[in-house]
Amino acid sequence: MSEAARIKLSNKTLGAFGEQTVVDYLLGRHILIVDRNWRIREGEVDIIAQHLSGRYAFVEVKTRRSLAFGHPFEAISREKAYRLQRLSLAWLAINHAFGEPFTIDCAAVLISPTGQANVEYREAVL
Repeated sequence: MSEAARIKLSNKTLGAFGEQTVVDYLLGRHILIVDRNWRIREGEVDIIAQHLSGRYAFVEVKTRRSLAFGHPFEAISREKAYRLQRLSLAWLAINHAFGEPFTIDCAAVLISPTGQANVEYREAVL
């Protein structure tokens, strides 16, 4: 049984568990993790990764225990999507990578009652 099944997770802990699950998912696909929880005044990017091709991926992670309130992807509003675009460009500029190829990706982590974490990953959603 996983750690998520053994303890009742707070929303903050649940989010951190989901983000780590996605990090493990990306590392398993030989994708480099460049930054995590990168924050500026305008907001935060959960995961910044880089593919072997050099393309950056700015990843929004949504984690849920059930679909009772909809699929995790449904929690990404138009406003959140625009904010992710602005944050991605800011990170690229600050890190002297402006003009490099990038995508904005989303990952949904759904934790089953037994604690099994299932990842659904979508590339280039914006």
